[in-house]
Order: sequence, then structure tokens, then C-alpha cells
Amino acid sequence: MAPVRSSLNAARRARELEALPGEVVDVLVVGLGATGAGVAMDAASRGLSVAAIDAHDLAFGTSRWSSKLIHGGLRYLASGQVDVAHESAVERGVLMARTAPHLVRALPFVMPLTPLVSRSQAALVRAGLQAGDALRLGARTPRSVLPGPRRLSSVETLRLAPGLRTYGLRGGLLSWDGQLADDARLVTAIARTAAAHGARILTRVRALELDGTGAQVRDELTGSEFTIRARSVVNAAGVWAGGLVDGVRLRPSRGTHLVVRAEALGGLGTGLHIPIPGETNRFVLVIPQGDGRVYVGLTDEPADGPIPDVPEPTPAEIGFLLDILDSALDVPVRRADVLGAFAGLRPLLDDAHGSTADISRKHAVLTSPDGIVTIVGGKLTTYRRMAEDAVDAVLAAKGLGAGASRTARIPLVGAARPDALARLDAPRRLVQRYGTEAPLLAAMAREDASLLEPVFAGSAVLGAELAWAVRHEGALDASDLLDRRTRLGLVPADRAAALPAAEAALRPADITSFTR
Repeated sequence: MAPVRSSLNAARRARELEALPGEVVDVLVVGLGATGAGVAMDAASRGLSVAAIDAHDLAFGTSRWSSKLIHGGLRYLASGQVDVAHESAVERGVLMARTAPHLVRALPFVMPLTPLVSRSQAALVRAGLQAGDALRLGARTPRSVLPGPRRLSSVETLRLAPGLRTYGLRGGLLSWDGQLADDARLVTAIARTAAAHGARILTRVRALELDGTGAQVRDELTGSEFTIRARSVVNAAGVWAGGLVDGVRLRPSRGTHLVVRAEALGGLGTGLHIPIPGETNRFVLVIPQGDGRVYVGLTDEPADGPIPDVPEPTPAEIGFLLDILDSALDVPVRRADVLGAFAGLRPLLDDAHGSTADISRKHAVLTSPDGIVTIVGGKLTTYRRMAEDAVDAVLAAKGLGAGASRTARIPLVGAARPDALARLDAPRRLVQRYGTEAPLLAAMAREDASLLEPVFAGSAVLGAELAWAVRHEGALDASDLLDRRTRLGLVPADRAAALPAAEAALRPADITSFTR
């Protein structure tokens, strides 16, 4: 049976857009990244009427350019931001144990103790890992969900990461954190859960002007303009938030990642933390994806100048990441091994001093003189708490009647306990990305057996994933399918190979037969 209440598609979008001009909603949300979708879910689950719009698509901005990790806050603890670290650990536990165990799993990380890592630095990192485990305990996340850290011998380190340089290797430090199946898939699940609670999730709707009573908007598909009237407005537009509300000053931080062939790293069985020379608390992250790809990334570089729709990594950033990789590996990773690269901007609130790496990751809720609530800062891991605080601010400012937030206890679409997920009759890849809905995707083969085949030879993505995205996840064009519902677009060659399958999934006859 199709998940009708949570399904997003072109037909639902058209119906809800047509009805909006004659209504006044309780909450209008601008922006459908993780935070905006989270605000829509939080408000709708409290019984408020919600319209949430985005000029582009779900997870179009920052929420698809992360390291695909759910962090426990260790780095923030090291910099003295204890409250931010605790909040991160709590929210990591919520996602892993209750709301999204189908999308977040425990991933081991090794920090190799190479000659570039002094014994004093290793001791500091080890103490930090123990403090991080104390955060896990304080957040009441069971060890069965997230194991504890420990010291590794050289033999154990090389077993987990055979590609490391053996010369001078003293062993490694093992720790664990949460890994997302995909950040954009998390946003899709949040948005669909919001829709199941009655929120109107409307992509390709651009906010032209905002005030405390609503917004003048434009349907980007038709060009028509109209007004959405609302009792309250939440600006969750991320790095673009300052362009919608006066007085919001942001200082974006840039993160760049490479997409590398897994074989180039010598059979990596774990993530890596590779220290940056001369830095005490910054690492390059090496994150295996389980599909023949590995992400190699660094965050917190200043991002000055105009904000582009799609940031592009620079050659210097790519070269820097390869140099750091080579400091730890036996065989260098060459540019030919880099399949693709991506960069994202984090919407940090400008504190007027220090580097972007030093700006607090604590989110901020700002209320303008005309009552628009803006939510900025924070990070992917804490999207739910950010959304809760934004809705609380709306209730305080507008006097809307609603109870306390319920989202810490509401499973996202597809969520179930690991033992229940293990019993599902569906390919493992689908279970890890769609949870309890995986058998529904597998059942599509009854209509068309080719839907359980790869979208092109050698791809892990199945045709059923494209069809499902059109019928139930609000994908409206090939870019939605390839760049967000799946992540084929991260590798240009894969995107080109998959484009015919994406265009076939979007054929009008196929769409209308499943969205009426």
C-alpha cells in the first residue's frame, strides 16, 4: 500500500498551491533544508497549519553538502563549547536510537599515530575521546548503539586501514560517531513526515518579499505570483537568510569534500581522522560510503563574497586535501582517483571577530521588529532542536495555541528498530536508505522487473529509487533525482550515465498514473 499521507508529488503540489491563496496558515516556513523541514514538522505535529516553501528543492543548499555525519560534539567540547557539545550528543542519540535508526549507523574512525602526531598531541586526543564518551553517557545513548573509544595496536590499525604508511606507525586511536546514509535523504524523510502531519511542502516556490503577515511568492514553474498569508513567518533560508530579513548578518563557513575511488585508499574498512599539521583540533575526515566511494573533507574555511546557488571547490582546496591524505597513506591518491568534488556553506552568525573556525556553532533564533523569526547557525545534527526553538519563539511572539514539541519522539518516515529493519524482505541497500518502505520499492518489480536493475551498469542505484522519488518524494526534474534523491550527481560521469533513466522516470504518462 502506497504511503499516501506522506507522499509528495507534482499532483499534490498543484492542489495545495491552488488552495493556498484563499487561506491564512498558522506558520509559513521559508527554506526546506534540514532546519526548515524540521520547523514544518515540529509546527505541524503540534497541530498548527503549515506551509513550507523553497525556491528550489528539498535540501538544495547546505543540507546536501555536509560530511554526511551525525556528530557527537567532541570538537565543540575541545573548544570549550560544552553546551553545544552536549546538545549535539543528545540530538545524535535521538536520531540513532529513536527517530531515524534506518538512516544513521555507527561508524568507526581511526586516527593513525604517525610520526607527524606527537605523543603529547595523541594524549590530548585520547583524553578528548574519553570526554566524548562521557557525552554519549550523559546523552543516554546506549553502548549498543555507539561503542566506546580505545587504543589500537599497529597491527589492528593496519587491519582496519591497510593503505596507511607503516613507517613510524605507533598504532591508532579508535572512536565512533554517527554516519548518515545521506544528508539529502534525511531532509526528504523530515519533509515527508511533516507532510504526513498536514504540512504543505512546496518546492519551486520563491519568496520575493517577507513580512510578519506572510510573503509575496512566485511559482517558479509557471511564473505566477501570489500572496501567502500567515499568522507567523519563519525564515529558515540558511546562507540566504540575510537577504530576506534586514539585520541578519551571516559569515558563511565553507566545507569542501572530494569523492575518491575506494580502491585508491587500499581497502579502507573504517573512517579516518588525519590531523592537519600545525593544528591541534582540526582533522581531514576520510569517510567510506559503502558504494565504492569515499568522501574526503575539511570544514570551516572562510567563504567571502557573493553566495552562489551551488558552491564550487577550488583547485587549491582539492590539492590541499590530497596533500593531507598523502601525509598518512603509503600510496599517494592522485587527481585521477578523484571522481568528483563538492563544497557547501554553513550559515554562521557573524560575531564580528575571529576566523570562521572560531565562531560558535550554537544556533541563534532572531525575531525582527515585524515578528519574522529567523533561525541560523547550528549544524545538521541539531536540526531538530533548532526547529523546536524556532517554533517556541513563534508561539511566544504570536500567542498561537500549541503544546510542547513532540519531535524527539516521532519516528521519521521509514524508521524502525534495527531488529525490525533486519527482517524486511528487500535489498539491503534499500533498507538502509528507505527503512520500512524498502519492501514497497522492491514490490515495484511486479509492474516492471527492470526497476530492480541498476540505472546504469556498475551503479548501486536502482531504477525503483528514481520511480519512488517521482511518485512519493516530490522530485520534479532530473536534477532533483540525480543530485538530491540519489547522489549520482556528485560524480559527473555517473550523472551523465544516469540521465536517460532519470528522464524516463519523469515521463508524463508514468508520473500521472501514480500521482492522481
